[in-house]
Amino acid sequence: MPDSTKDSALEEICPTGLRGLDDIIAGGLPSNCFYLIQGDPGSGKTTLALQFLFEGRARGEAVLYITLSEAKDELERVASSHGWSLDGIPLLEFSAIETLLQPESQTTVFHASELELTKVSQLLKQEIAKHRPKRVVFDSLSEFRLLAETPLRYRRQLLNLKHELSRQGTTVLLLDDKMDSNRIGSDPHVLSLTHGVIEMEQLSPDYGKSRRRLRVMKMRGVRFTEGYHDYIIDTGGIQVFPRLVASEHHTTFKRESVSSGCPPLDALLSGGLDRGTTTLIMGPAGTGKSTLALQYARSMAERGEKSLLFTFDETRATTLARAEALAMGLDHYIPDKTVQIEQLDPAEISPGEFAGRIQAGVVDQGAKLVVIDTLNGYLNAMPGEKYLANQLHELSAYLNQQGILTIFTLAQHGVVAALDAPVDISYLADTVISLRFFEAAGAMKKAIAVIKKRSGQHEQTIREFALVSGQGVRIGEPLTQFQGVLSGSPIFRGPEDQIMRHSHGK
Repeated sequence: MPDSTKDSALEEICPTGLRGLDDIIAGGLPSNCFYLIQGDPGSGKTTLALQFLFEGRARGEAVLYITLSEAKDELERVASSHGWSLDGIPLLEFSAIETLLQPESQTTVFHASELELTKVSQLLKQEIAKHRPKRVVFDSLSEFRLLAETPLRYRRQLLNLKHELSRQGTTVLLLDDKMDSNRIGSDPHVLSLTHGVIEMEQLSPDYGKSRRRLRVMKMRGVRFTEGYHDYIIDTGGIQVFPRLVASEHHTTFKRESVSSGCPPLDALLSGGLDRGTTTLIMGPAGTGKSTLALQYARSMAERGEKSLLFTFDETRATTLARAEALAMGLDHYIPDKTVQIEQLDPAEISPGEFAGRIQAGVVDQGAKLVVIDTLNGYLNAMPGEKYLANQLHELSAYLNQQGILTIFTLAQHGVVAALDAPVDISYLADTVISLRFFEAAGAMKKAIAVIKKRSGQHEQTIREFALVSGQGVRIGEPLTQFQGVLSGSPIFRGPEDQIMRHSHGK
């Protein structure tokens, strides 16, 4: 982490009003300092600044919004869109500065570059002395830069402003537009004067919703979480989702096997899946991966344990209808949220927001089972395939350390030939279950096998697997007459009486 940590007891913290951002910067901004908030147009700088001031207002602190670029009615529209009121937020806007500087020409419109920088600075000092604010937002530096005309005057005026606000014990947010990737490197005056720098970005993918992310580029004396953190702008303000760092989350839990409620399946797994482990269920479409995960959700619900299922590839209604057809009876557990099924659109959610939902389900709702169905859909929500393994590693490590039973499903390409997967993450899983189609007695059947189980023993056999309407999951006896399993085209050459009857179904 950048910069060594100072004695936090000697430094007052100024919470930003954004819980996620405060988590990233160890509780809030060190008080009585200058901070640069730089971002793309539309990235939410003004919204963040208003939340910062509203937090101060809620704490009974004097605040002040100084704007050279936004009119009062524009700020009111932003506030209104979030259900906020600007009452109690003193506002010094550009039009008021024009009037005060040119009282004899109140009907004349002046451009910012025509105003005298020294007079503007004097007026700002007067307003600061009048309100004695503990929090100030200055919007924006680009207008102040135009007024200065030369870098030397610009730096001197910023220094004067900083010293004046420092005497008042004020924490200041300086807003600035990021018009190109080189802007932050081309303005060393602000960088050297500020205590911290937060950069906000708005990314536009080829398809789907715009993604927003921020990073703390500098924060003196604070051990902040480095890297990019996703955030969204929703009604009610900005929600920041700190990057998940598994090593920061530990809890004590009892390591034990969890029964699936299906004795033959538990036998295949030598007792069941273990808490604090990650299981990957892989196979081609239609083999029953999702239903196998639902079997665990129902079994845990019967014991009063909560489950959280995220589905990317099918609707919530389809999932519940399939469970009902297989006599799993999940509807009984939906109203009290013992089983929660969330349908996600990969084009509308960022990885950070998704991880935030999972954390909320574990911490706030007490979920003991988390299912992601399927990783193929999760892959589509990622900014690039190369990040998927890293994201899943942190996510599964976090869930394992919380004692959560985690199940990922992965659809493989193909039916009976050699199967391929869009990404290989089997090495991340503690348990890998493979579902395959095979041909026997002129019909298409399904087989199940446990490839590995790090946390204990497992059966080395291949069993028939079936989903039967009104009966649910059925597991047959070990099939000892298989050939070609490892080649990717399993063929059963044994006697017909080894095959389960009535195994066809949904």
